[in-house]
Amino acid sequence: MILCLLPSHVYALTVSSQSACMMDIDSGRVLFAKAENQPRLIASITKIMTAVLAIESGRLEEEVTVGEEVLKMYGSNIYIELGEKMTLRDLVYGLMLRSGNDAAIVISVFVGGTEEKFVEMMNEKAKKIGMENTIFKNPHGLDEETENKSSAYDMALLSSYASKNDTYMEIVGTKKYQVQSNLKSYLWYNRNKLLTSYDKTTGGKTGYTPRAGRTLVTTAKDKKLNLTVVTLNDGNEYDTHEKLYEYAFENYQNYQILNPKKFKIDDAYYPDQIYIKENFTYPLTEEEKDQVKVEVRLSKLTHYQDHDAVGIVSVKLGDEKIHEQKIYVKKKQKKDSWWQKIP
Repeated sequence: MILCLLPSHVYALTVSSQSACMMDIDSGRVLFAKAENQPRLIASITKIMTAVLAIESGRLEEEVTVGEEVLKMYGSNIYIELGEKMTLRDLVYGLMLRSGNDAAIVISVFVGGTEEKFVEMMNEKAKKIGMENTIFKNPHGLDEETENKSSAYDMALLSSYASKNDTYMEIVGTKKYQVQSNLKSYLWYNRNKLLTSYDKTTGGKTGYTPRAGRTLVTTAKDKKLNLTVVTLNDGNEYDTHEKLYEYAFENYQNYQILNPKKFKIDDAYYPDQIYIKENFTYPLTEEEKDQVKVEVRLSKLTHYQDHDAVGIVSVKLGDEKIHEQKIYVKKKQKKDSWWQKIP
């Protein structure tokens, strides 16, 4: 169980966004937040979910034929035509690098069967990820007829989830991509300006409608931290993202608090080997690292089997629990006596 902690000194930072959230991707810790749970129109950062479902469909190498659904698309497009053919992978590149609304609608029909079914898939996935303040109505983010709403925190959850997929990160981190369909060739440049202006950036997605304002999701990494930042309705979005990243990289460092290879407990009740299964690292400031406490609770079971759970190890930052996992027991193997080894 991982709980989000918001250090009080973070609020000395000010940003121009109506809503914002900076999250450590590996632990889920929120390092900065502003109105992070308030649902707002999200525009084209919607397409992160569209891309996730396309990638997870396992059909990226299949050829897609553009259908009549493309005729109703407007706004930001890659200008594919009725009857044009390209792979689903190429369409996802057009979706994420150029924010193609036409790519989004074609992907939705190909993966979901219909746009309506695909939107159902989007909302089901959102629930699984834990996006409690999110509702998708379309796969592209246009908000004149239907509205997609989410919160900065929910979109940070989605970005963190997507960032664990290597294919997704390869696509959103690409600066230039060339495509050849059956009709014409394309050369797409990534609209995410932070990829070129801030060298720690690893990916992200831009968004804009007149009603939503400018929305932006990015990811960035250095040797200490792997982060995502979400801003909603921010006219100075790129400066905001760089400012938040630099604050985090300067003030936080990842610490390994639990390591299965080094986890040892001297307990007379369990002479067998006690162990845990998971590493646990967590971003902390220099001041916070001295506030971390590890607590072990063991149950004295009369009978237990090999690899049974026999306790809990909890990690606290001050009085707040930030992690918990089970402790297991591995019985020592009895060695055969010399006469048992004789065939």
